[in-house]
Amino acid sequence: MRILNQFADLTTGVVYIHASPVALCPHVEWALSSTLNARADLKWSTQDAEPGRMRATVDWTGPVSTGARLANALREWPGLAFEVTENASDGVDGERFSHVPGLGLWRGSISANGDVIVGEMQLRAMMDAQPDSAGLAAELDTALGTAWDDALESYRMGGADGEVTWLHQRVG
Repeated sequence: MRILNQFADLTTGVVYIHASPVALCPHVEWALSSTLNARADLKWSTQDAEPGRMRATVDWTGPVSTGARLANALREWPGLAFEVTENASDGVDGERFSHVPGLGLWRGSISANGDVIVGEMQLRAMMDAQPDSAGLAAELDTALGTAWDDALESYRMGGADGEVTWLHQRVG
């Protein structure tokens, strides 16, 4: 009989730097390199949605919870617009972190098909805290990251021609 490993050791994800000031690009590479313990040599391109800003995409492999560590390292620069995804793995839900200047950082659990997961207890707390449907709708929009998605959508469309860099964290 095969023994199942309930929790994965490694997972994958993507870092989308949607809009970075040019002067910040080397700092972003340093943050990614130090978090993943792998040299980040990103392929930067202009962000058409916001002239004067740069964009880059990085696919990564590393231990479970690397996505949170990457988002934490990148949020040090409040003028940076980015997303970090961590794919679901055995025993662990996926995650998405979105950062927008002025909105800050949003985090959501993500299902295998990419939907945001809102848990039962979170929904019950929202229903208890909101006396009307308008208040509940606002709470649900926050839980789903609607404002972050709306703010990042124009950046997402600006990257069809961007190059992707692969980074693998050294393990062991």
